[in-house]
Amino acid sequence: MREHVDYLVEWLEKRVKDAGAKGAVVGVSGGLDSAVVANLIKRAFPNDSLGVIMPVGQQVEDQVEAVDTVEKADLFYIGINLTDAYQKLFKDIKESIETHGEWVEDNELLGGANLKARLRMNALYAMAANYNYLVVGTGNAPETYTGYFTKFGDGAADLEPLAHLTKEQVREMARFLEVPEAVIERPPSAELWEGQTDEGELGVSYDTIDAYLRGESIDEKDKQIIEELHEKSKHKRQMPAVPQEFPKGE
Repeated sequence: MREHVDYLVEWLEKRVKDAGAKGAVVGVSGGLDSAVVANLIKRAFPNDSLGVIMPVGQQVEDQVEAVDTVEKADLFYIGINLTDAYQKLFKDIKESIETHGEWVEDNELLGGANLKARLRMNALYAMAANYNYLVVGTGNAPETYTGYFTKFGDGAADLEPLAHLTKEQVREMARFLEVPEAVIERPPSAELWEGQTDEGELGVSYDTIDAYLRGESIDEKDKQIIEELHEKSKHKRQMPAVPQEFPKGE
């Protein structure tokens, strides 16, 4: 595990140097993946790394696991409460659509959740611009394969060091990095709404997705869910589609 961590730290150092940047920034949610990345960027850039805690509907100090993560990693962090910005933007969007009588209530929960993710990423890139840092993402292999991320939200980043790691591998790395135990054992959640969990949304456990990605046999129903998620989310893993250039006349 030490070799794997050293490899990712060196990879981060090289990528940031090649980009002409000074360091790295990550959004810290209090979850497992962001905790691992927080520790990796601190190792790669001891004096040029930043964690950003961005609650919506809570205060920064209420993000106990996130604060514990950055403090234990000795990572400089900034807290920014996005509640007012989110509520104002969502209210303006909703009211503008309602004036045309076209607001779809059934889409409100997911639309709001995606807006939170994209607002957080806007804040991260604004922070990165100030410090001349790159934004480091926290997506792991199961999330990447199933498309369990918000396009141009938490799926947007300059670097994705965990993209090839299963959830179990991320957990093992977290233990090696001495991430707080409460973070390691916390049920995975993007905290997009009250009571939301990753596995509840996916309809299949991370352990099962990990097994599938390792080529192991899993329940046929679970296999179908995973393959359908992968197919439906194909557009998230590709650059935006563009048409072929219109043929010029003779």
